[in-house]
Amino acid sequence: MIDPKSSSGGSDGSRLDPPSSSSLETAGEHSTHKPKAAALVNRLVQEFVTWFKTLASAAVYATLIVTFGFQVARVEGQSMAPTLIDQDRLIVNKLIYRLGEPRRSDIVMLYYPIDPDKSFVKRVIAEEGDTFRIENGLVFVNDVPVRDDYVPQGFKSYEDYGEQVVPQGYYFVMGDHRNNSSDSRHWGMVPKKYIIGKVLVRWWPIPTARVF
Repeated sequence: MIDPKSSSGGSDGSRLDPPSSSSLETAGEHSTHKPKAAALVNRLVQEFVTWFKTLASAAVYATLIVTFGFQVARVEGQSMAPTLIDQDRLIVNKLIYRLGEPRRSDIVMLYYPIDPDKSFVKRVIAEEGDTFRIENGLVFVNDVPVRDDYVPQGFKSYEDYGEQVVPQGYYFVMGDHRNNSSDSRHWGMVPKKYIIGKVLVRWWPIPTARVF
């Protein structure tokens, strides 16, 4: 005979109460905690990989741009004053002369022909095939006086330089500070292969920034 009062009890007569709602909620939280943590870790890993790919791509692009396209340079000295002065920062377009030729009045960055480990900034005065001469500091190219109003009176030189023809593949360059510049008057003409690129922008100091 079974006592109906003990039908809901355990074998020891203790009562088996249904679990409370709070217990079920806690159990549910524990069951979803690990999947949420794993998802967070996966998302962080994916974001890290994405950022790494972006930075790596940027580094590759920057290397390609510097190698084949543009270069940042700094002026040292006063040979191009007042157009460019000591410590000006420049952006040099290295690609332009792969597609075309240097032109008269271009400001260029070039390897020093006597010591190619050094680089200079000068202005192209005469191109290949041009005939030029200097009379009392006035430059003539193909018998036409070169416009040089960018050279202040106090920066002019007054030397003579006999007439010459620029050979194919070479350029005659000078600094704008004519009486304080080591240039083609002293160490000869520059082969095109030594011309690194055209000075495109002076970006520093910012108040004097300009495009050439």
